[in-house]
Amino acid sequence: MKNIPHDYYIKFSDPKVSEDVLDFHNKGNFTIHDCVKNISSLHNLPEHLLSDLTGNELQIYPDMDITTNEPILDTLATSSPLYRNQSCDFFDASGIAFESIKKLISPLLRKDETTNKRGYPSAGALYSVEVFCCSLSPDNTWPCSEKILHLLPNSRKFEVIQDSFDNSLLTEAILPQGHKIGNPSVAIIYAMYIPKTLFKYRYRGYRLALMEIGSMYMLADLQCKHLNLKSRQWSGYTDNMLCRALGLNPTLFFPSCVHLIGA
Repeated sequence: MKNIPHDYYIKFSDPKVSEDVLDFHNKGNFTIHDCVKNISSLHNLPEHLLSDLTGNELQIYPDMDITTNEPILDTLATSSPLYRNQSCDFFDASGIAFESIKKLISPLLRKDETTNKRGYPSAGALYSVEVFCCSLSPDNTWPCSEKILHLLPNSRKFEVIQDSFDNSLLTEAILPQGHKIGNPSVAIIYAMYIPKTLFKYRYRGYRLALMEIGSMYMLADLQCKHLNLKSRQWSGYTDNMLCRALGLNPTLFFPSCVHLIGA
């Protein structure tokens, strides 16, 4: 079967494994919405303690000076193609040409016509992560009136998500009230399709899919630098709200990272 319907994978999935992974995944989910802002919190750690606990290296023997005697290690030169830009703190309201979006996702496509290999590693070549490119700005040049496009890496085309003409629900799901990062132009959403993630490697498939997502967004992040685009990985969203905006079943698709892009 060359073009396998997405629900065909459910036939080979173990319901118990899927239920366990869904339960575990939901433990890492939290609601970001104005209606619960006064009754929900992430932690109660004071600012001074957070400052002490972040940005540090972890030494196995912190009280012993047993580091190597070699000179200090060299960092990447700023001219290196692997030297990433800092995550953008604030996006200006500006549009992006669709030609730039096409170049941005090029590392995620099938490499050539003779193989199904793509530009990033995937255990068993399952490629269980789906990519959605979403227009958040009216100033973007976009190929259709719908605002959400699903990447088809083998075909090297976009599948148009139906009834996505109005992006207000999507914007609300991605950028809750009170955010302070400005107005990103595009959001790339990486979502695990759970039946495809679990049918072969079962529980371990969840870990492998997260590894895959990290490879994908790092490639896209480096491509942003090459294209002179601003970039920021973003986790400030609620899974169910995001799935609703994308028209996806939240028990089958797990949004795992949102990649915000701006000009």
